[in-house]
Amino acid sequence: MGCEINRRDLIRLGAGALVAGAAALANGDAPKFFTPAEFALLDELTEIIIPSDDHSPGARAAKVAAHIDARVAEAFEPREREDWRLGLKLVDDLSQKTNGHTFLESSPEERVALLRRIAKNEMDPKTPEETFFGTVKHATVRGYYSSKIGIHQEMEYKGNVMLPDFVGYEAK
Repeated sequence: MGCEINRRDLIRLGAGALVAGAAALANGDAPKFFTPAEFALLDELTEIIIPSDDHSPGARAAKVAAHIDARVAEAFEPREREDWRLGLKLVDDLSQKTNGHTFLESSPEERVALLRRIAKNEMDPKTPEETFFGTVKHATVRGYYSSKIGIHQEMEYKGNVMLPDFVGYEAK
């Protein structure tokens, strides 16, 4: 059974990619490596991995996708860049197969369900999608916790401050 796409579907998909890309670029972060559509997908994946909560903003506010984009753009080995591009395509392809539409066209519930599916074997990935999830998660955590938001808001790091009592030493 062949995969046929009509003109209306093609226009709809193209418009969706443009809207997603425009939203990513609205933050002033023109991707260095990823296409606007790939960047929007990466931005959404990172935000699902580290979402905003009552304590601190999430990966999107910390500009984790821009951090990953810059690292991938600087990658020494072309294979690393190819792996990222392929991994994002795998996520979209799996979403298309599972939900009937791309990841960004999916509902929030469908997005989370798909990520749970590819995260289930995180410690022992069995598929390329599961392997890619580990890559995205690792890069997201690294980018988030090296950002000002991750360091100062999430971890509440105050910098070098005078402590009246040295914690960790008990006088006898």
